[in-house]
Amino acid sequence: MPGHSVLQLPVDALEEWVRARTAHYDAGFVSTDPRFGHAHVTALGPFDPDPSEAALATIADLASATAPIAVELAELAQFPNGIIHLLPEPDDRLRDLTARLVAAFPAWPPYAGEFGADVQPHLTVDAASDRVDLASTEALLADVVPVRVVLDRLQLAWWETDECRVLHEWHLGR
Repeated sequence: MPGHSVLQLPVDALEEWVRARTAHYDAGFVSTDPRFGHAHVTALGPFDPDPSEAALATIADLASATAPIAVELAELAQFPNGIIHLLPEPDDRLRDLTARLVAAFPAWPPYAGEFGADVQPHLTVDAASDRVDLASTEALLADVVPVRVVLDRLQLAWWETDECRVLHEWHLGR
């Protein structure tokens, strides 16, 4: 898969766990950039791989107008495609941030429009397979979640094998 950029909110409290799980599946997606949020909630992706200065300024304005977002990550769910994820609660402010980003950048609908306009905010933790399911992932996470976090940064991150890195980062509410 070619590289792509994503606007994401890193979740530091789960970074070590998700980074290790990423290494388990595909070490090429383990970033050497210490800022990179392997554990994250996607705000909008894919996104423009080469945004203009005006686009970056718009993102900066949106980030500064968004107060940090407190959520709890406790409940696991699975999408039909097998992605196992944690559901942030409450998710209304995350949905609002995505809606404002989509309004500012209508050429970049969430997940390229594959799942419609209203997508479920989530933090990917695993992928279902013959040996992995909700129960096995829940057991692995038993000592990790629930976790309460404050999402306070928005990253423009580049995802590509052996090239994952943060392109830009903005603090929320500043």
